[in-house]
Amino acid sequence: MPSRGHVFFIINLPNNNKNVRILSQTMTDKRSPVVVVMGHVDHGKTTLLDYIRKTSIAAREAGGITQSIGAYEIEHRGKKITFIDTPGHEAFSQMRTRGTKAADIAILVVAADDGVKPQTREAINIAKEAGIPFVIAINKIDRPNADVEKTKNDLMNEGVLLEGYGGNISHKLISAKTGDGINELLDLILLVAEAEVEDLSYDSKAPGEGFILESKMDNRQGITVSAIIENGTLKTGDEIAAGSAGGKIKILKDFVGRKIDKAMPSSPVLILGFEKLPAIGEKLTSGEAIALTTELKSISNESQPPITENENRSIINLIIKGDVSGSVEALVDVIKNLPTSENVALRIIDSSVGEISDGDVKSAAASKAIIIGFRVKINKAAEGLSKAQSVKIMSSEIIYELIQAIEKEMMILQRGHIKGDLQILAVFGKKGADKQIVGGKVISGKIENNGTAEIERQQKTIGQGKIINLQQGRKDAIEVIANNEAGLLIDADAEIKVGDHLIIR
Repeated sequence: MPSRGHVFFIINLPNNNKNVRILSQTMTDKRSPVVVVMGHVDHGKTTLLDYIRKTSIAAREAGGITQSIGAYEIEHRGKKITFIDTPGHEAFSQMRTRGTKAADIAILVVAADDGVKPQTREAINIAKEAGIPFVIAINKIDRPNADVEKTKNDLMNEGVLLEGYGGNISHKLISAKTGDGINELLDLILLVAEAEVEDLSYDSKAPGEGFILESKMDNRQGITVSAIIENGTLKTGDEIAAGSAGGKIKILKDFVGRKIDKAMPSSPVLILGFEKLPAIGEKLTSGEAIALTTELKSISNESQPPITENENRSIINLIIKGDVSGSVEALVDVIKNLPTSENVALRIIDSSVGEISDGDVKSAAASKAIIIGFRVKINKAAEGLSKAQSVKIMSSEIIYELIQAIEKEMMILQRGHIKGDLQILAVFGKKGADKQIVGGKVISGKIENNGTAEIERQQKTIGQGKIINLQQGRKDAIEVIANNEAGLLIDADAEIKVGDHLIIR
């Protein structure tokens, strides 16, 4: 909350000659509302901001997904509004939560042709937990398959009681593509800010305070930090701190990259001058004497649960590199929650912001790790060294492509623990209810009589069975090794088809 000063006047009333103290003036200024835009992936959040700002950021987003927090300031009917755009992909849950911490109001964008989805529900819960008022923007009403009434009913089923439907949550029908309803939505934001947000005042004389939205290492400018100013005035030359990271403001820029001398509350700013990367979500303070009260927590494997030692288990070591702290945090969080197996596990040995360097490659070579690069470049030295050292680098602009690549690596290792793999070449019929007669070729390892096999179709396990009888060359066999054909009678819980694999582990 901003600090406040008051001026009091003593007025003599002639009738009763009593001194009455009257609050005459509050020495605070009014700031503009900060609005966070939330919703499910591809429901049109960034396209909405694009229309408002008359820019084309959405078209430039890799994979059509906003993958870091952006903050923008606009003017509507002579009043400023600051918007925070948050990613919709499920991997970026923590980034969405941070966005609401810096906001006064939330806009929940819901596509009329898609309705309520998982990240819609998450956004509703985040806004409620943050205790900020929110409005609904039902988007894509221009689509031929738009169903506004179904979308409203979906929202009602999630406990979002709209005005006119027994509740008090305001909503607007919009098309972020054509601009229909967007002026009315902005009018609604200003109305909600005036009526429902308790305190939009600040003390302009106080030292600048704010909230770290994002931090990254820029090759040309060094450490750059984006923040929202919450109170006071932040100026070039100010001493600054956020957690255990400190420094002095060398350059201050507004959200479009123009140099400014000072920033006022609700303004999104870019700060150059931190000596090391501050943690995202940290409180930003400025002034001559700053107490560093919290320690910067690295987003590495220190909080990972220990991996149970198993001599038959393969460990995939990973080094994570990302463009900004929030991206690294999101990727680390998703990787930690990927399902593993008794035979394969993942271990993050390092995670940091910045391009992939030769130092990263040396570290990967020493630890036999794979480097995962998210929205970062690979410098020339690293590229050459990675080839010489046979270090695998997986790089992408889209987070789910990296996850798929990691899962593929796990699958390859998992298959490496297979004792036997037989590909089904023919199905001859059934013997009884569950027993099936099949023929195939042993691709790797060996198949043993009386063994238990997993039935795999298109690299997915669909069932399992017990080998009742195994034959090679029409004679009973105890085992059949690789590159030989075999006939089997198998008691299985799924129907086996040509092309399936029987996997023995």
